[in-house]
Amino acid sequence: MATQDFKPLVIRKKKAAPKTTAKPTESKEQQVNRARQQGSEVETVKKYNAGTNKTNSVDTRKIDRIAEDNDAALHIPRVSHNLSLQIQQARTAKGLTQKQLAVLINEKTTVVNDYENSRAIPNGQIITKLQRALDCTFDRN
Repeated sequence: MATQDFKPLVIRKKKAAPKTTAKPTESKEQQVNRARQQGSEVETVKKYNAGTNKTNSVDTRKIDRIAEDNDAALHIPRVSHNLSLQIQQARTAKGLTQKQLAVLINEKTTVVNDYENSRAIPNGQIITKLQRALDCTFDRN
């Protein structure tokens, strides 16, 4: 028992960081307002689409609203059958699966599947990615 050490081990917390003038329960808007009242120069920037992972900017609520107002069938543009066949033929000519092509263009497999089955809403960026990955150009008719 001579090898045991019974001396107390004291672990201390780090010293707390100096407190800021902002109260922890204040919202960002309240903090900005207090800074303005104190005479500080404040610049705020509203970021568009910050913190989202959206690749398509179609506003479905707007489309639904237009469809309800017109009481008519709303035509949503889809990828043409000709383009979907061109994509499929180019992919098979390169010997790629849909999953491999999706990895090459940094999109989900469902995106490639939708383009090949004429279900996708055309997006120029995705079509350009497909053209680069497959080393060909498509007729968009």
